[in-house]
Amino acid sequence: MTTYLIKGARPLGGDPADILVKDGRIAAIGDSLDATGAEVVEAAGLIALPGLVDLHTHLREPGREDAETVETGSRAAALGGFTAVHAMANTDPVADTAGVVEQVWRLGQEAGLVDVVPVGAVTVGLKGERLAELGAMADSAARVRVFSDDGHCVADPALMRRALEYVKAFDGVVAQHAEEPRLTVGAQMHEGDRSAKLGLTGWPAAAEEAIIARDVLLAEHVGARLHVCHVSTAGSVDILRWAKSRGVQVTAEVTPHHLLLTDACAESYDPVFKVNPPLRTDADVEALRAGLADGTIDAVGTDHAPHAVEDKESEWAQARPGMLGLEQALSVVIETMVEPGRLDWAGVADRMSVRPAAIGRLDGHGRPLAPGEPANLLLLDPTARAAVDPAALASRSRNSPYAGRELPGRVVATFLRGVPTVLDGKAQK
Repeated sequence: MTTYLIKGARPLGGDPADILVKDGRIAAIGDSLDATGAEVVEAAGLIALPGLVDLHTHLREPGREDAETVETGSRAAALGGFTAVHAMANTDPVADTAGVVEQVWRLGQEAGLVDVVPVGAVTVGLKGERLAELGAMADSAARVRVFSDDGHCVADPALMRRALEYVKAFDGVVAQHAEEPRLTVGAQMHEGDRSAKLGLTGWPAAAEEAIIARDVLLAEHVGARLHVCHVSTAGSVDILRWAKSRGVQVTAEVTPHHLLLTDACAESYDPVFKVNPPLRTDADVEALRAGLADGTIDAVGTDHAPHAVEDKESEWAQARPGMLGLEQALSVVIETMVEPGRLDWAGVADRMSVRPAAIGRLDGHGRPLAPGEPANLLLLDPTARAAVDPAALASRSRNSPYAGRELPGRVVATFLRGVPTVLDGKAQK
């Protein structure tokens, strides 16, 4: 295995230091390190962060390889600075058995660009009728610890309670897509003044908040871990803050697009801005940023949702919801949280690496940049700015909501256990 000497990087934005990477681990950090025979990576001015961890990635394989594969999604993740991603269960066939989650896990190992961690479905076929093989998936080679019907809410409270009780046996977590389905029939965008003006059926904030309120009470009752996917409203942040104050074992994520974009985007009727949950109001965006800053929201989860051209380039009502997120996630966090002073680089590492790794129970990720630790890290040029070109993205799909938008920051290198998956801004496989 090649030894690398990363010269002059700034760990967590601190003072410049050399980082020696050897045998998959950080061997030393200090001034003017000498490593004869090491490959030198010049990193003056670059920020060193632990490799990012995404709790919410749609890789589409098996079933929709026309939109994304484990390999192409892994490449996009590495280019975004990620060293681990959780692959959601809404594939075809659904990842609701040990066989399917092991298939996804092995595809991730073959790609070798990031650690692909399968998420198991909570219910068979995502139908919300009976529990999937949670124990078998947990005991499989994939060692599943996160379970989600994402794309669908586990709407039956009795079933949700049983799922929360079941995963306690192996320290698992249920990641809920919080959407009361009876309140969102035919919904196309956030319910409010704009939806009325545009003539699009509204998706009320209460549909999300009602499920979160119910589920934190269930989690408290059974003493289980609950994770809330893609939080999008100010009311949801308030409920989470209250639940945490009571000691409920609840964590939550926010997407990059909900930190940056609002329901005003729908005025263009461009389906690239159609997403579930929908883009919300300026007030919601402000509450989400505040919640991420104070730790009420634990993590940034991309909800990377690639779609084939025919599924997005259509009339708004017929278009499928979802946006690309892996390659621009860190840039959006820089723009919305770092540049305004709401998070420092240590805070970025905490919300995008440390906490999501802890929630997913991932060993070796989200670790300190310190000697002896696995060399999962990224190098970032914080001064770079560039307009997003969807055609240049690694994903098989092009449905980026940031097309043409200039965003800050560029991932120069990503290392997975000491092996560069990205170097000089280019994927290595």
